[in-house]
Amino acid sequence: MAVVVPIEARNVTPETSPQRVGVLLVNLGTPDTADADGLRVYLKEFLSDPRVIEDQGLIWKLVLNGIILRVRPAKKAKDYLKIWNNERNESPLKTITRAQSDKLAAAIADHDHVVVDWAMRYGNPSIQSGFEALMAKGCDRILVVPLYPQYSAATTATVFDKVAEVLFAMRAQPTVRFTPPYYVEPTYIDALANSIEEQLATLSFKPDLIVASFHGMPQKYVDKGDPYQAQCVATVEALRKRLNLDDKGLILTFQSRFGYDPWLQPYTDKTMERLGAEGVKRIAVITPGFSADCLETLEEIAQENAEIFRHAGGEQFSFIPCLNDSDGGMDVIRQLVLRELQGWI
Repeated sequence: MAVVVPIEARNVTPETSPQRVGVLLVNLGTPDTADADGLRVYLKEFLSDPRVIEDQGLIWKLVLNGIILRVRPAKKAKDYLKIWNNERNESPLKTITRAQSDKLAAAIADHDHVVVDWAMRYGNPSIQSGFEALMAKGCDRILVVPLYPQYSAATTATVFDKVAEVLFAMRAQPTVRFTPPYYVEPTYIDALANSIEEQLATLSFKPDLIVASFHGMPQKYVDKGDPYQAQCVATVEALRKRLNLDDKGLILTFQSRFGYDPWLQPYTDKTMERLGAEGVKRIAVITPGFSADCLETLEEIAQENAEIFRHAGGEQFSFIPCLNDSDGGMDVIRQLVLRELQGWI
């Protein structure tokens, strides 16, 4: 576990008396640099989290430090370079999350005592630095916004864990709230549906079906009680209803599996192979579990899985971007934040 320096030991001087409300947007994380060194630091923090890899025993530590952190960083760095924001020298996830923070601040600017900032669960800017910045601006109440539509212990809960770790080192703590998952919020479903309809309207072809691909997780995590899979299913069912599609017109898959244990199925890559082999020629893919485009959407889906589909016999593939900082996406975040700030503003 990282060492957290007590807040009173950092010489943080509030700009004002504690009368302001902070909002901290939190996404998963990103390496600082698109090279092996940057990926090694990021992957070590990520894969050392017992919420992500539950068995952190000796065997896993040997595999992580002796194999994964020696081999995987250079390979993943090549993938990051395919999507890297070279102008800012950062990942798209960092660029987009910053934009979401800036646009949210502008959208609720009439509440002049609310301060908006952003952080990453793994990598930088850290949750600890986000709390420091907000408290330095006089925030004695902070709303934490995990940018995961569907709850899982490996994403949402680990944000709670990190916030608790940061608070543990503080003698004078802010009051903290968390926004809930928003997997069937009407504004979220409408925003997804609108983004699909807008994207399809720009295509020169009509997809035979739409694939909704969510990040996967080991099946055993769900068997132990994680509600993630059920919430993904609920999102897709609500989206089908909104788009007037059946379970053949909009299908659900899970991507990004890692290791040898069974993960949630059906797998996205295997589905791409199957669809192409069965004669499906045109598809569109949306990733409703991601609030911002990142490696898993821009490289894994838009490039890798597109190639898998075409290699299997498919012809036309369209990736539908995440909601990102679009008007619809920002409306989801704005309404969620304003609702959860009731009583504070």
